[in-house]
Amino acid sequence: MLTYALFLLGFAVLIKGADLLVDGASSIARRLRVSDLVIGLTIVAFGTSAPELFVNIFASMQGNTDIAVGNIIGSNIVNMLFILGLAAVIYPLKVTKGTVWKEIPLSLLAVALVFFMANDRLVDRMDFDLLTRSDGLSLLAFFIIFLYYTFGIAKAQGEEFLAHPKQYSLFRSIGMIALGLFGLVVGGQWIVNGAISIAQSFGLSEALIGLTIVAVGTSLPELATSLVAAYKKSPDIAVGNVVGSNIFNVFLILGLSSVIRPLPLNSDLNFDIMIAAAAAVLLFGWMFIGKHHRLERWEGGVFVAFYIFYLTVIIMRG
Repeated sequence: MLTYALFLLGFAVLIKGADLLVDGASSIARRLRVSDLVIGLTIVAFGTSAPELFVNIFASMQGNTDIAVGNIIGSNIVNMLFILGLAAVIYPLKVTKGTVWKEIPLSLLAVALVFFMANDRLVDRMDFDLLTRSDGLSLLAFFIIFLYYTFGIAKAQGEEFLAHPKQYSLFRSIGMIALGLFGLVVGGQWIVNGAISIAQSFGLSEALIGLTIVAVGTSLPELATSLVAAYKKSPDIAVGNVVGSNIFNVFLILGLSSVIRPLPLNSDLNFDIMIAAAAAVLLFGWMFIGKHHRLERWEGGVFVAFYIFYLTVIIMRG
């Protein structure tokens, strides 16, 4: 029972740790006269992906590779189908042209790369399926290209990726960073250990736990950000948060995880990778149905229903 309690508490500690890290680092960046634009594109963007990152670091280091891969694929599915779907139900989401033609296809490319890199039996006729360290380095290279593109498009279009962080004293800012990192480390460790215990206790696969409970828990920052943005009628933030997070998850987090330890691919996860790809294709297609570049309420409802159907299938799969 203590393990289960710490597992649930771990999500709260993890998310609070990410919040403290962002606030402390943003405050110091403001003191160093770093622009709001750079803070938003780096520190804040990293902060929303920090839960997935630290869970994956511990899962990779401990050899729980199904949790590591399942967490990323599951988070991307949660983000696209459930979070974006709910946001569209709250308020129809008008999507910018850059997101339609560049960022959504880039999120699809990320999933496709994982499929081809990890399926060595299918592609290279090998005796194993593995995301190698060289695959991880390639994904990290794509992440650097994505960052370069993001900075370029933000400056060209003058889009606001502003953090508007509060400014604290230097001593308090350093303390917040230290406490935030501590929360991320402790929370990440509790979640991984709890996921392993739950899988063993109920005879479930680690991949299933990673795809469901862990994926939903680590996606809570994206959920809060997108739903609040939709409620405040800020569709660019609601959509950009989800699509950007999916790109971060694959290129940065899965790339770094496979550099730490090569990740074997459970063949069952190919189905989940296909679902993630199908969600991106469906989102791209719906941008040209009805009002161009807009996700309507009914389309968001279909996304949520699709996610419920997907959950039913993988739970039955075990």
